[in-house]
Amino acid sequence: MGQPMAGHLVRAGHEVMVWNRTPGKTVEGASQAETLEDLSRSCDVVILCVNRSEDVAEVLTGLTGLTTKIRVIVDHSTIAPKAAQGFYEELKSKDIAFVDAPITGGSMGAKNGTLTIFCGGDEPDIKRVRPILEAYGKRIERVGGPGMGQMMKMANQIAVGGALLALCECLSFAEKAGLDIAQARELIGGGAAASWAFENYGPMILNRDWTPGFSVKNQRKDFGYAKEAAMSIGADLPGTDLVDSLLATLQNEGRGEDTTAALFDVLIRS
Repeated sequence: MGQPMAGHLVRAGHEVMVWNRTPGKTVEGASQAETLEDLSRSCDVVILCVNRSEDVAEVLTGLTGLTTKIRVIVDHSTIAPKAAQGFYEELKSKDIAFVDAPITGGSMGAKNGTLTIFCGGDEPDIKRVRPILEAYGKRIERVGGPGMGQMMKMANQIAVGGALLALCECLSFAEKAGLDIAQARELIGGGAAASWAFENYGPMILNRDWTPGFSVKNQRKDFGYAKEAAMSIGADLPGTDLVDSLLATLQNEGRGEDTTAALFDVLIRS
């Protein structure tokens, strides 16, 4: 996701420096930082897109030494809301602003520059970085204070899981009933049941193409954060619990890297 997003920043005319935990990944038109310390001494705004709360903590440790130029850090990772609140407070004590800004729209949204970005943090900080985020975001909104961007992403992932289950359950039923599932996907996905999942995951199911996309292991990671957040506010997530348990079947079979649409395989054989 980060690579095409950085490419949009370059094409928008921003001066961009990149660093990646995987050596060798570069972005055409951007300068390459050898270390996080190099990045820290060169950039006043830093944008992260990694995986887990622990990964964000590790990167922030490398970025925020004594001789940093950074004034704002924007985190596009999907992490625990409580962790985002902690990073905000920690960085505030160092006079560095932190905006938790998880994204939705998938890998195609990153490539096309049409992501939706949920921003949590202080209004002036979000206003400052908005012109930068507009390079790859079609909709950028402040949804509340520190950690609330991640809370909105948790709500998003709950809806994504439900839509995924509806698609896979629908098409597995249709196939077992002897229906043409390509026709079923077209007819049902063009009516009241239409969804992003029908449009984007439907063709993957028809082709039995399980290449991510968004992987089973990452969806389950996000569900873990969502369930943790739900416990903190007294919310029940019965649908999320169900989808998580079904995806766990795939992960336990060694298919954690498959796209989440592979949930169809669990339902078609049940």
